[in-house]
Amino acid sequence: MWTAASTTAAERKQILRLLVKEVVLDQRRARGQVCIRIVWQTGATSDHRIQRRVQAYTDYADLERLESRIRALNAAQRMDGEIAAILNAEGLVSARGCPFSGGEIHLLRKRWRIPTVKINGKEANPRRWPDGTYSVQGAAEVLTITPQTVFKWLRKGRLTGEQLVKGTVLKARVRRISRSKMEAS
Repeated sequence: MWTAASTTAAERKQILRLLVKEVVLDQRRARGQVCIRIVWQTGATSDHRIQRRVQAYTDYADLERLESRIRALNAAQRMDGEIAAILNAEGLVSARGCPFSGGEIHLLRKRWRIPTVKINGKEANPRRWPDGTYSVQGAAEVLTITPQTVFKWLRKGRLTGEQLVKGTVLKARVRRISRSKMEAS
């Protein structure tokens, strides 16, 4: 009867009223969740919990599980983007109910003081890789700018690069660098 094409929305509401006596929502009982209690006309009850969107991870429903999962994936040498993809595939969602991104994983790692995965284990990335490409720090030294400026220029398109597992490959130099700086490098 519920799925019949001839059943109207008003009739469906009537069916629900025949079955359900009361629905109680409580979003204060459990952090990051809405607790739903359905009281049926028979007097039986059923309780359900649904993760809700929250403004901050301090209110996230299963924060401990999320942190331990990120720590485990980081210990397995997974990069932030890979961790995000794995968490999304496992059905986890961010605090605001959206899929995880590499940037969000980066921020969570920083909050929980989880170290960055490095291609050289615990060693810092070299300034220049054996294939001739530069790390962000190496590019900053060559261009006599800060690493933050390298990231900014990459974002703005003044530099082009590609993030690989082993760092950023610079494909072109900055357009506005003076000749003397280029010769000095």
